[in-house]
Amino acid sequence: MNGFFHDLAAWAPDLWAGTKITVLLTFASMAVALVLGLLLALARLSERRVLAGAATAFVEVIRGSPLLLQLFYIFYVFPFFGLRLNKFEAGVIGLAINYGAYLSEVFRAGIEAVDKGQWEAAGALGLSRGLTLRLVVLPQAVRIVIPPIGNYFISLFKDTALVSTISIPELIFTGQLIAADSFKYLQVYSIIFVIYLVISYPASLGVRALERRLGPGGRPRGRTQGRAA
Repeated sequence: MNGFFHDLAAWAPDLWAGTKITVLLTFASMAVALVLGLLLALARLSERRVLAGAATAFVEVIRGSPLLLQLFYIFYVFPFFGLRLNKFEAGVIGLAINYGAYLSEVFRAGIEAVDKGQWEAAGALGLSRGLTLRLVVLPQAVRIVIPPIGNYFISLFKDTALVSTISIPELIFTGQLIAADSFKYLQVYSIIFVIYLVISYPASLGVRALERRLGPGGRPRGRTQGRAA
């Protein structure tokens, strides 16, 4: 047991550095994915058929191919077309594009879930389609999409492990180096397992609590509803 704690103390700085990179990748990729997902959703709902068709085609291409292949393509193939990205940039862009495509479906579903009467009422008040979307529909849609976005956030945190394939020194890649050097695969990967669990499980509980708080359709539960539940 003393040997385990000695090893843990020796590995801790590298594992901590890898964990920080994993968390940074998660937040950076999700920030870009949220913007991209919303833009794609709005494009797909556009009355301009060319724009809607192009956005739909992009989403289907991304959703129809593996994330790992997309990472390889961005990092290894893009340079042939003159676009060279460092490892971290390639990782963030690859993760963001993949999750942005899936989040576009979440945003689209959230926008379409807003009652049509909201559009009609805003139109009766003289608001344009753009203003109606920005001031009336999107604020309501955000409540609906927050819980599924939380679930995607947790999934993204775990999927950052895939960027180890392009040698980004996140948690998994760091663990591989430590295990290859020490040959203590059981100990190293068990520690990494615990690290992922310690971070992702509380986040999952937070998302569940948020889902219960918002209630069906993303609407906050009233006190009466809460007692009845």
